[in-house]
Amino acid sequence: MNRVCLVGRLTAKPELRYTGSNIPYTRFSVAVNRTFSNAQGERETDFINVIVWRRQAENVANYLDKGSQVSIEGRLQTGSYTDKDGNKRYTTDVAADSVQFLDTKKQTEARANNSTPYDYQDAPANNVNVDDDPFADFGDNVSIDDNFLE
Repeated sequence: MNRVCLVGRLTAKPELRYTGSNIPYTRFSVAVNRTFSNAQGERETDFINVIVWRRQAENVANYLDKGSQVSIEGRLQTGSYTDKDGNKRYTTDVAADSVQFLDTKKQTEARANNSTPYDYQDAPANNVNVDDDPFADFGDNVSIDDNFLE
């Protein structure tokens, strides 16, 4: 079985391209944080190359930007080519079957501008009692998966 699941952020704006037979595709790189720290207590990041085809490629190019958070499902794909100096180069990419957009374009733009996507100054004043239980009408149990929180 060859399945890959990733959650990360785009390292650059994806560019839409077309094959010789006019099939749209885009290649981009996703920064994915490792779930553990190194000996210095720092989390390292992997930069993973992704290729997306057809309509999904058009959507990625039109709606995502550098810093956009995505979830990718696909398969690992290897290849090789000869560079201009005659050296053989090997490639490893994730061929994406599905790219889920995890934040909006507005959130991505706000992050790029170091601002919040919601202007709290325009928020209506409300008196919230901090002692109120926000889950009072939610049922008996509230369960949050630990893997969801990072």
